[in-house]
Amino acid sequence: MRYFITLSYDGTRFHGWQVQPNGISVQGELDRGLTLLLRTEVHTTGAGRTDAGVHARMMVAHFDTDTEVDGQQLAYKLNKLLPRDISIQRVERVSDALHARFSATSRTYRYYLHTCKDPFLRHYSCELHYPLDFDKMNEAARLLLSYEDFGAFCKAHADVKTTLCHVTRAEWIQTAPSAWYFEITANRFLRNMVRAVVGTLIEVGRGRLSIDGFRRVVEGRQRSDAGESMPANALFLEDIQY
Repeated sequence: MRYFITLSYDGTRFHGWQVQPNGISVQGELDRGLTLLLRTEVHTTGAGRTDAGVHARMMVAHFDTDTEVDGQQLAYKLNKLLPRDISIQRVERVSDALHARFSATSRTYRYYLHTCKDPFLRHYSCELHYPLDFDKMNEAARLLLSYEDFGAFCKAHADVKTTLCHVTRAEWIQTAPSAWYFEITANRFLRNMVRAVVGTLIEVGRGRLSIDGFRRVVEGRQRSDAGESMPANALFLEDIQY
């Protein structure tokens, strides 16, 4: 029997979602909690892999078991057992054919930034101290919907079979006079892709890269031509659709 777990977490102290040999991970904490409560070794499969320091308002993972589980009770017990920076929303039985990673049709990330000093945003938003042209950044962002190969934004030497992604949304949205977030939705993402896209769009916003220059970066598919990878603390996995 297969069960989906919907959870959220503050990634600040974790070395990412995936189990690490020498670091604490969200998946590792979840697996240990399930193993203890179900009294059998459990290994979860996540919808994706967030990097160290990245947060998730929504992550989905699945696990298989031979024993029927009361999802509501298991969610309650997991929340009692797991650390405060991981929260379980629900546990539900699903078809054995559903897969947390491969059955997902889209994922949405948001990258938050602010342009004035704000002590209440510093842990979950990137603070920048130079003016940005968000109209131009949005013009460049819209170009992403016209491409499928995002090798320019893939972490160098990443072990990936393909750099093809289908982006359906890419937009900067203002939430306050000095606060914005970049929202991007795609069927899949490459390692470090969102932070590299944001770093390159910021080059456009600063006037260091033209719209045509941004286009050439995407078409060139070389990570060395793109902007810097932005800090992880401002990135959130926001939503997953099945």
